[in-house]
Amino acid sequence: MAEKPHYHGHRQRLRARFLAAEPDALPDYELLELLLFGANPRGDVKPLAKRLLAEFGDFAGVVSAPVERLTRVDGVGDGAASILKAVEAGARRLALGRLKDRPVLSSWNALEDYLQIVMGHEGTESFRILFLDRRNCLIADEVQQRGTVDHTPVYPREVVKRALELHATALILVHNHPSGDPTPSRADIEMTRQIVEAAKGVDILVHDHVIVGHGQHSSFKSLGLLS
Repeated sequence: MAEKPHYHGHRQRLRARFLAAEPDALPDYELLELLLFGANPRGDVKPLAKRLLAEFGDFAGVVSAPVERLTRVDGVGDGAASILKAVEAGARRLALGRLKDRPVLSSWNALEDYLQIVMGHEGTESFRILFLDRRNCLIADEVQQRGTVDHTPVYPREVVKRALELHATALILVHNHPSGDPTPSRADIEMTRQIVEAAKGVDILVHDHVIVGHGQHSSFKSLGLLS
């Protein structure tokens, strides 16, 4: 009789522990194992889970990694990549759902969580705008520009033009710093000033400019940088 592999029964035990415990009770590698079971129905996926964590740092880093980087990791095929990216998509929709149909300014913690999910692990800068109506509810969330690791070109006229197209009366500006440090640069401050002035000319209010780093953010309003 063939000897059973050392991981025999591991999947059943891990699933049972997950279902019986608090959602945060499992370490990152075991949570990744649960996901990878779907892509590898029989083998031991613990080594792959640990390779992914070694490459991307933590669970959030793994599921937010681009597909092309995920599939460079030995053992990650299209099936595993699809499962991991589906988790990220689900997290984004859940976080966005907490912002819908309610004033964004009174749901600031939910907004911070959403922005960290969608931008906190990006490898290049991107500039997004949250367009708000008169009740400060979200009309649209759009990425306006994508740039390099430390720069994103932003054009105030295009920002205002899009706000008018959507009949928005207020904006929240957002961009990320892939370095992880959300401290505003002089260029960030000057760009924000230009957008505020352009928006003011058509009676559109800029509530804030949020810079997202790794697990942290800065707010121009809180820093006194939004005139």
